[in-house]
Amino acid sequence: MAVVWKTVVWYFLLWCVVVCTAAAERSKFGGEEAAAEADRVKDLPGEPRGVTFPHYAGYVKLSPHNNHKALFYWFFHAQRNSHKKPLVLWLNGGPGCSSIAYGAAQELGPFLVRANGSLILNKYSWNKAANLLFLEAPVGVGFSYTNRSKDLNELGDRVTAEDSYAFLSGWFKRFPAFKSHDFYIAGESYAGHYVPQLADLIYKRNKGARKENSFINLKGFMIGNAVINDETDVNGIFDYAWSHAIISDQLHQSIMKECNSKKEDNQTVAKCAIHIRDFLEAYADIDIYSIYTPICISSDDNRPSPKPKLHVAPRLFTQHELWHRVPAGYDPCTGDYAVKYFNREDVQRALHANVTKLSYPYSSCSSVIGRWNDSPDTVLPVIRRLLNAGLRIWIYSGDTDGRVPVTSTRYSIKKMGLKVKEEWRAWFEKDQVGGWVEVYEGGLTLATVRGAGHQVPVLAPPQSLSLFTHFLSHNTSLPPSRFSN
Repeated sequence: MAVVWKTVVWYFLLWCVVVCTAAAERSKFGGEEAAAEADRVKDLPGEPRGVTFPHYAGYVKLSPHNNHKALFYWFFHAQRNSHKKPLVLWLNGGPGCSSIAYGAAQELGPFLVRANGSLILNKYSWNKAANLLFLEAPVGVGFSYTNRSKDLNELGDRVTAEDSYAFLSGWFKRFPAFKSHDFYIAGESYAGHYVPQLADLIYKRNKGARKENSFINLKGFMIGNAVINDETDVNGIFDYAWSHAIISDQLHQSIMKECNSKKEDNQTVAKCAIHIRDFLEAYADIDIYSIYTPICISSDDNRPSPKPKLHVAPRLFTQHELWHRVPAGYDPCTGDYAVKYFNREDVQRALHANVTKLSYPYSSCSSVIGRWNDSPDTVLPVIRRLLNAGLRIWIYSGDTDGRVPVTSTRYSIKKMGLKVKEEWRAWFEKDQVGGWVEVYEGGLTLATVRGAGHQVPVLAPPQSLSLFTHFLSHNTSLPPSRFSN
């Protein structure tokens, strides 16, 4: 009889373990499902009518150990068949600039902010091709926050990658249906650091991950007008300015002679400083990020609006205060519209943003980050490592950007010593040349976008969407002839 009772008790305990575990899992999933639903954006001020795709916004706390940090996101389902489309994380650069104020609201998101506070549908939004996740990282950028002020003085490339990875781990728990989707990362400018470094971290962590736990289905990344190698970036900036008639032959020759010199004596350094000052003066009245477009003129004093101060740039430039006053603008004032929009209390409520009531106003580029502690001179070794790992990598360049110009990008890729697989050729958007493209062995593609500045989707929306769509499609290359897309 005792044996019978032991058997009954054993089966009861086994049944309890199975049932209780399943209940716990259901409760856990239900909690995450409820959190996702709570993040759903409804009644967003100015939202256009007829929007059929859901979108979500809110915070993800990084971990139990980093409960004082929370990163803000805005997520858009693909416009059609979102369950079949890949998931793409978009990152802007700076460092310290917002992927929401720039990427989502001015460039490639489905809603573009206008002067009157309204939103218009972006006909060329990238969520036509993918599910789009915009992240404000690191803390101190946009609505992302920390409860410890010292965190703002400990930021750099390493912390940004770690925190972004922690965010993704938490985000996938909240949106588990997207865990199995092909995952890509894209970004521009200083995201030339962010994107490869985050991809590298994901790749390394995936090696020890279980599929059902922390594995992220990373397939590749795409970066535009990207800061990737200081030496070639700087040389490309000077050569671009000269080849586009912004600086004189004499100034170009003087810079090449004095500023590339290996001599570090005081006289050489002083001469170089004068030449760099003259170089920056040449850009004082135009937009270095888009050399052929108008700049935004302040209505109060009819002077150009200064661009946000960058935390990281080549030392040759940052030692000059004039570098921080070079004007930048696109449409030409969309940056001002976005900042005004996201500072509205009704907008913040709808987006579940600013829940801690930050002590500073929302800005497109952070004014509270204390310092940037690590920024390697080059990320080319990281890119090469990830190419060898089989990731799909595209680097694109708007060819009217003077800040990270196409010359810089071409010099940087040349430095990698890759063999050409498909020779330089034009690619087409319908009946016009969209840019030029070259494909290298190992999986790297370089594409230019004709007539676009630093923010390619702003000035070349159809070409940017075509570029993005072909990047995601592994079986097609950029169109080689008119009307072939």
